[in-house]
Amino acid sequence: MSTGRTVRLFLVDGVPTGLTTAEIMNWTGHVLVAPRSRVAEALKRDEASRTGVYFLVGADPAQPSRNRVYIGEGDSIADRIKNHIKDSSKDFWSQACLVTSKDQNLTKAHVRYLESRLVEITKDADRASLANGNAPNPKMLPESDIADMEYFLQQMQVVLPVVGFDFLRPKPKLSEPALVVELPKPLTTGIELLLTSKKHGISARAIEVDGEVTVLQGSTAIAKGEFTTNLYGALRQSLIEQRKLEPGSDPRLLAFSSDVAFASPSAAASVIFNRNSNGRATWKLASTGQSLKNFQDAQVLGEAEVSDDEEEEE
Repeated sequence: MSTGRTVRLFLVDGVPTGLTTAEIMNWTGHVLVAPRSRVAEALKRDEASRTGVYFLVGADPAQPSRNRVYIGEGDSIADRIKNHIKDSSKDFWSQACLVTSKDQNLTKAHVRYLESRLVEITKDADRASLANGNAPNPKMLPESDIADMEYFLQQMQVVLPVVGFDFLRPKPKLSEPALVVELPKPLTTGIELLLTSKKHGISARAIEVDGEVTVLQGSTAIAKGEFTTNLYGALRQSLIEQRKLEPGSDPRLLAFSSDVAFASPSAAASVIFNRNSNGRATWKLASTGQSLKNFQDAQVLGEAEVSDDEEEEE
């Protein structure tokens, strides 16, 4: 089992939409989150004048289903953000997140290393569009400092999703042959899922972790749907435009060119079928053939109380 940890959130103004700070017990890092409308107040705080890294986050105008994020560093985060406010190319952001150290031991070399690694992690996770131009070269550090910064990054990957930013959360991958998801420690066990249709010739593999479903590269989807209603039509079109869904050798099908994470089983199934679809019924456990719905219901009610549901016929 993974070890629990305490994340302390503080609502500076006493309201959930204002300034928020986040800390982890026994971690020197300090996180400050502010909506753009309150950034002036955030930049007046002591931590904003420290050396650290920061994120400017907002909806991606080109891809409405994704966020866009700019990652930066500075000896004074406040000065860097003030410069960005003058930059019209960064008008997309609606939230700012500042990460500094409570003991003020982060140096310029440290934050340059963190910035480079954060850009790398965000690219690999592929959960948001990067507004950065060229990836910064990592600053060379002593071996001991690298170990300290990698630990700092691990804590950031824990606390940032708690305050609403998931772009550092890696996509799960199956390690063969075990059905285990490779994630930064602590490890999380994932469920391998299959979605197939003899009628349409599609075959998709995915991993479910904490409600999120990642469809794996090589899975196929219907090229043209027979139905006109699809709440996830815009998301599907965005994936096609990003070439994450591309024509395959079979003209009836599209193929996933990379792993793609979806917020729910139904979002993934609807994109694959190009119509509204109850993903909990259509996705099956690879190990047993049981529907995801029956499996999840049985965890709460027990096997004896779960009846076979009428699953979508494809």
